[in-house]
Amino acid sequence: MGKEISNEYGSVDISEGVIATIAGAAAIECYGLVGMSSRKSTDKVVELLGRENLSRGVVVAIQENEVTIDLYIIVGYGMKISEVAMNVMERVRYTVENLTGFSVNKVNINVESVRVLE
Repeated sequence: MGKEISNEYGSVDISEGVIATIAGAAAIECYGLVGMSSRKSTDKVVELLGRENLSRGVVVAIQENEVTIDLYIIVGYGMKISEVAMNVMERVRYTVENLTGFSVNKVNINVESVRVLE
């Protein structure tokens, strides 16, 4: 279920998948983030996703005109988790609001793992 924006020139339907990809791309650019993770509900295994799977580490919910985004991330070892999380929240909120025009209600960060940077 996406959200439709209409004006006198026509309408644009923005799906949750597009917002998830935008949020994933914005998050992966943040310092201290090793990657996005995907949590399989069947075996609770955390796997590191590449750039082609950015939307799999993101869950988007659209209600009314507000968007809630849940991100599942992997943080680099030695990084202050709270600072990395705040940086990701701010960047994702700014990017999604500027590119889509939607108001971002919440950005929830779920740190799934810590990895040693190579």
